[in-house]
Amino acid sequence: MCYNDFTFLLLLFPSSSSITTVSAFEPDFVFPLENVTVAQGRDATFTCVVNNLGGYRVAWIKADAKAILAIHEHVITNNGRLSVTHNDFNTWTLNIKSVKMEDRGQYMCQVNTDPMKMQTAFLEVVIPPDIVYEETSGDMMVPEGGSAKLVCKARGYPKPKITWKREDGREIIARTGPHGKTKSHQVEGEMLSLTKITRSEMGAYLCIASNSVPPSVSKRMKVQVHFHPLIQVPNQLVGAPLLTDVTLICNVEASPKAINYWQRENGEMIISNDRYLMSEIENSMYAVQMTLVLRKTQKSDFGGYKCISKNSIGDAEGTIRLYEMELHKKKPNRYNNYDDINGSNDEDNEAIRSEDQNDESIFGSNGRLFKDAQSNLINSSKASTSNFLLIVSFISPVFSVILSKLLSITL
Repeated sequence: MCYNDFTFLLLLFPSSSSITTVSAFEPDFVFPLENVTVAQGRDATFTCVVNNLGGYRVAWIKADAKAILAIHEHVITNNGRLSVTHNDFNTWTLNIKSVKMEDRGQYMCQVNTDPMKMQTAFLEVVIPPDIVYEETSGDMMVPEGGSAKLVCKARGYPKPKITWKREDGREIIARTGPHGKTKSHQVEGEMLSLTKITRSEMGAYLCIASNSVPPSVSKRMKVQVHFHPLIQVPNQLVGAPLLTDVTLICNVEASPKAINYWQRENGEMIISNDRYLMSEIENSMYAVQMTLVLRKTQKSDFGGYKCISKNSIGDAEGTIRLYEMELHKKKPNRYNNYDDINGSNDEDNEAIRSEDQNDESIFGSNGRLFKDAQSNLINSSKASTSNFLLIVSFISPVFSVILSKLLSITL
């Protein structure tokens, strides 16, 4: 039944109560009919409050379709999801269960007065966003320096907005020309273009669809950038004393994931055991730190080592030379540490150092000064003795001979 026919019937055939009952007041709407917004699949309710209804009747009409839904407490339409309730006083309710998009539109609460009284409200049906997987990109593999285009499609009402983010929170790089480059934490649009892609752009990208109707939805797309291995050696020359532990390190970048191992310079592959411990630490999706620990180094351990990385695109190697480091004993000092002298200050320490240096200058140089003094003393003694013998010889030649022999024995 259409709206115009309903109005005509209400006016032409009023209820029996309206004929016999005289009301001093006209029907009046207490509250305006409120607009309703509901997600598809939920229930919606319109409430119409009428005072002084008397013998008049309330009808519910879908105004944009000019369709009569219910009169008083009777549902006219064949839609089984619609129902009408009355609280036996002044409140009339139109209930719509499991709302569909076709229910969206203008609704009217009407009283069959002359002229008729009515109020309208709008039912907005919204649909949460949903990813259209058949039209959306999946995981991608691209060579370094190449390009990748990620597409994300979503449906919903209102039309969802697409936003791109990196899962790790890093910036998205957009290159607009030979030298043009912009960075941002999020990009809007159904398509995300990555050009001249580098290994740092490898990772998971999130396509997020939202339209202010919860919940927002997202899809994760993994971008794998392929390149041949690259090895960086922090220390190419490493020294270690005998019977100590030493660690050799190589930093590897490779994608797809590479096979990494160690060799001696003669090509002998190193296998983990009690003396050789090998491990790998993943620093990112493509970066790995290789370590080789040699326990209690022996003479045979010194020499060249190679760290080797191979994947489906290529291979690389780095070299490290391990040499024996000799531990030198410290020369004994007057004090092991000048700072250990109790109560000494900087001036005292400096005085001790100067004294040691003077001692070394005097008694150093293979005792040269001491030998010179000893030689002078002997020469002086000999000269005095010669003079004494000369005088004695003048007095007694025999006595001088005996005395010279005694002195020669003494000296």
